Amino acid sequence: MFQDPLWAAEIVPGYDVPGWFILRARRHAERLTGLDDAELATFASRARDLTAAVTEVTGAPATYLMVFGENHPHFHALIAARGEDVPAAMRGGDILKLRRSHTDPVAAALLLPAVRRAYEQHALI
Repeated sequence: MFQDPLWAAEIVPGYDVPGWFILRARRHAERLTGLDDAELATFASRARDLTAAVTEVTGAPATYLMVFGENHPHFHALIAARGEDVPAAMRGGDILKLRRSHTDPVAAALLLPAVRRAYEQHALI
């Protein structure tokens, strides 16, 4: 979707749910504490702009930003749009339980151009 010297945002197999994107450090860094000063200085704006773009394009009433790093020891954040159709019991961290049943690589890829355009507009603000 986008890439700069420090960050990349993309759809990742296994998490290719429409409206879900991974924002990851380009170099290997583990945990938030593994980021260098330049990565720390830009992470918030990248996450903010991507979250705004995903929310705008999907119309989601909530868009989550989640960081775990336990199963994949590389700093990355999942930005996940949560639609109205997601039951209350599956909201918050439980939304991750939907990744297998809601995986749709084609529908996820169809959102890319609009999210990229919205991201570029938000990144200019």
